[in-house]
Amino acid sequence: MEAGYREELLAALRLQLEWGVDEALEEAPVDRFAVRAAPPLPDAPPVLAAPAVKPAARPVLPLVPPPAAAAAALAAAAQDLAALKSAIAEADSPLRDTATNLVFSDGVAESGLMMIGEAPGADEDRLGRPFVGVSGQLLDRMLASIGLKRTENFYLTNILPWRPPGNRTPTDAEITLFLPFLMRHIELVRPRHLVLLGGVSAKALLRAKDGITRLRGRWHQVETPSGPLPALATLHPAYLLRTPMAKREAWSDLLLLRRTIDGDVAPR
Repeated sequence: MEAGYREELLAALRLQLEWGVDEALEEAPVDRFAVRAAPPLPDAPPVLAAPAVKPAARPVLPLVPPPAAAAAALAAAAQDLAALKSAIAEADSPLRDTATNLVFSDGVAESGLMMIGEAPGADEDRLGRPFVGVSGQLLDRMLASIGLKRTENFYLTNILPWRPPGNRTPTDAEITLFLPFLMRHIELVRPRHLVLLGGVSAKALLRAKDGITRLRGRWHQVETPSGPLPALATLHPAYLLRTPMAKREAWSDLLLLRRTIDGDVAPR
């Protein structure tokens, strides 16, 4: 090696020492973050397949119709009012377990005028007859004012035949369950006119979303298996006991009913 080239290398090395270099590097860079390959694992022992087990056959359960379908079948099979009452007593409903008596009807079935409320109250549950409590007594006085008597001129029933606990409002499921019985009841009685007492009865039979204050005061049509029937929606007497100011509207409905019965007003 020439002396001059050697001196240049020594000078360069001396300069690097002065700059703080204290180790030598390889010509090729080393990737110190590379993951070393893990050594292969020993072969696992073979897994033996479990013997096939035939699943136990599930028992075949009989098809049970839903309550509403069963109620419709019971109602359709009733050929008279006595059979219908017995069919209602057979219908599976939790209300039957909490009520005292089945409340079916009262009045004269052949009168041509059928009035339908929503459900029995405490007095009705105790006596087994509809509209015999304070609200029923008010209803009798109201109808007497237009010349109608329970023992001669009209017939009473409810959508529900059993009293709901605590006199609560009937649920949609309860109305759905007992509506086939009510429709069969109407078909067997064959009234000429219906009076729907209160919002529950009016909305259920008219299939309406409006409240009773919008439905009352005019005749509607209720579709029955025997054809449409004229139906007058009016306020429930229990509501009138709580809201005496509404008796004016109820009196107007009664006058419309009287004029219709007398033939002065055609229901439409």
